[in-house]
Amino acid sequence: MSEIKILWADDEIDLLKPQLIFLKQKGYAVSTVTNGHDALDEIESDPAIDIVFLDESMPGLTGIETLEKIKGINANLPVVMITKNETEDIMEEAIGSQIADYLIKPVNPNQILLSLKKIVDNQRLVREKTNLDYQKEFRSILMDINEGLSLEGWKNTYQRIINWELRLDESESTEMGDILNMQKNQANIEWSKYVKKNYQDWINDRPNDLTFSDTLLKSKVFPHLVDGRPTFVILLDNLRYDQWKVIEPILSRNYRVEEEDYFLSILPTSTQYSRNAIFAGMMPADIAKHFKQYWLNDNDEGGKNNFEAELLSNQIKRVIHRDIRHKYFKVKNIQQAREIDDKILDYVNQDLTVIVYNFIDMMSHARTEMEVLKELAGDEKAYRSLTRSWFNNSPLWSALQKLSEKDVQLFVTTDHGTIRVNQPAKVVGDRETTTNLRYKMGRNLKYQDGDVLAIREPESVGLPSTSISSSYIFATEDRYFLYPNNYNYYNRYYKDTFQHGGISLEEMFCPIIRLKSR
Repeated sequence: MSEIKILWADDEIDLLKPQLIFLKQKGYAVSTVTNGHDALDEIESDPAIDIVFLDESMPGLTGIETLEKIKGINANLPVVMITKNETEDIMEEAIGSQIADYLIKPVNPNQILLSLKKIVDNQRLVREKTNLDYQKEFRSILMDINEGLSLEGWKNTYQRIINWELRLDESESTEMGDILNMQKNQANIEWSKYVKKNYQDWINDRPNDLTFSDTLLKSKVFPHLVDGRPTFVILLDNLRYDQWKVIEPILSRNYRVEEEDYFLSILPTSTQYSRNAIFAGMMPADIAKHFKQYWLNDNDEGGKNNFEAELLSNQIKRVIHRDIRHKYFKVKNIQQAREIDDKILDYVNQDLTVIVYNFIDMMSHARTEMEVLKELAGDEKAYRSLTRSWFNNSPLWSALQKLSEKDVQLFVTTDHGTIRVNQPAKVVGDRETTTNLRYKMGRNLKYQDGDVLAIREPESVGLPSTSISSSYIFATEDRYFLYPNNYNYYNRYYKDTFQHGGISLEEMFCPIIRLKSR
C-alpha cells in the first residue's frame, strides 16, 4: 500500500493529525500543504501523487479554484473535495468539475478509508469480487448447459453468459474472461445439437411461445400500434444481444425500456433470408412462391433486399386489415444517415416508421477486409466498444434524441447476429454452390456430418430451392466453410472474422426491445 501517495490540502491541517496518523498506519504515504498555491506546486513537482484531498473553504485560492487548476495540470488526478458547506450550488460546481468523491467535515478515518478504497482500489476490488461471483456461477451455468435446457432456458442461459461477459469486461479480468469464453463455446456446442434436433419441428409446428423472423412484426410490433402515438422501428443489421446491452445505457438517457424480448432468426441467419422474412411476414419459400418479383436466389444477380418496403406494405394490409400511415427507409451510407437525422421529426405524423440501418453489418464486413479495423475490433470486447462508440456519435443517436422530445414508441431490433469464426470446415460443391461462409446451398455437397445441419428438402423448413436436388447445409458452433482450393490462404484470411448464416447463440437469439420516450 506504501506506493499510494496522498496530498492533503487544508488550512487547518494541524487539526487533522488523527486522520493523518491513521492513514500512515494503513500504509499510505501522506504529504500536506495549507493552501491551494502550495498544492499546485506540489502537484507540478511530484508526478507520483496518486490522489488529492482538497479543502473546499481555504482562504486565498479556494478549493473550487484550486480544483480547476489541478485539472489543468493533470486531468486524470483524482480529487476528493472536503467541505463544511453542503449548499447545492457549491456541490454542483464541484461535481461538474469532475471530483472523484466528496466528504463532509468532520471526516472520520473510516470515511476516508472507504473513499480511498472506492477510488484507488476500485478496479482491483471489482475484479476480485467479479471473479469470485463468476466462479460461483460457473458451475451452475455448466450444469444447465449439460443437463438439457428448454428454449426459454437457453435464452436465459445465453443472457447470463453475456451479462457475465460484460461484467468481466468492466473488471478487466482476462483470466476469467478466457474461462467464460470456453464456457460460451461449450454452450454453442450444445445449442447446435439442440437446434439440429428441433429446428424442423419448430418451423412446421410453430409453438405459441416461439417467435421467428417471419412472425416478428405480427407478434412483437403490430399489437402495440396505438392511434395517436407514432411508432418507430429501428432495425440495426447484425445487432447482437451483447451489442444491444452496450448501447442500452445510451438510449436510456432519453428512453425508458418497456419490454426486452427476443426472437429467433430463421436459417440461414443472413440478411437475404431473415430480413426479407421479417418484412414479408413469410418464410422465404412463400415469398418466392407468392411474390416472385421480390425474391432473388443466392446466385441471381442484383440486390437481394431491394423490395423490403413493398413486402412491408403488403404485410401491413394482410395482417392489420386496415390502412395505416407508414414509411420505410434504408440507411446504407453517411449521407442517408444525415438525411434521416435532418428529417426525423417530419415522420411523427406517421403511424409507423421503419428504418433499416446497415452500419454494424458494414463494420463486420470491413473488419474482414481492413487490417486497421481488425486491430480496433480485435476481440469481442473491442467489437462491443466500437459499436458503442459508433452509436454514441452517430446521426442515428442524434435523430433519436430529437425524437425523444415527442411522445413516441420505439422498437430496436435486428435481423440476425454474428459469430467470430475460428474452426475451418472443408466442403466440396459444384460451381453453382453459394459462396457464403456459414451456409451453403447447392447440389451434391460433400462435408463432414458433424460440422453441419443438413437440410435435403428445403421446403420442409420454409426455404426455396433452385433445383430438385438442391440442399442446404448450415455451419454449427464457430465453424466456417472453405473449399479445398487455396484452403490455407482462405483459412488465414477468414479466421477470427465475424460471420453469419449459421447456427450459434450469437446469430440466432435476436433482441427486440420496446421503449418509450421519457
